[in-house]
Amino acid sequence: MEIGFPWGSKPTVDLRMWRPDAIVLFDWLMSTDLNAVPITHPAQKQALVDLLARLEDVDVMESTEEEIAAAQDEVMGL
Repeated sequence: MEIGFPWGSKPTVDLRMWRPDAIVLFDWLMSTDLNAVPITHPAQKQALVDLLARLEDVDVMESTEEEIAAAQDEVMGL
């Protein structure tokens, strides 16, 4: 994990993620009612929304049902 502090912006973190994890996480975030997810602070929900927005910037958004099922199996070690 790399931490970047570009001048004039807020600190950021670069996070590398295994593609199957990204597919499974994106699929879950897209199919979950974030208003129903238990949180203890509104920032937690906002962080999930921000994560979803970042995942939309990569190529997992166009994953087919077959790719999602395969990613779920990979993540589970099947």
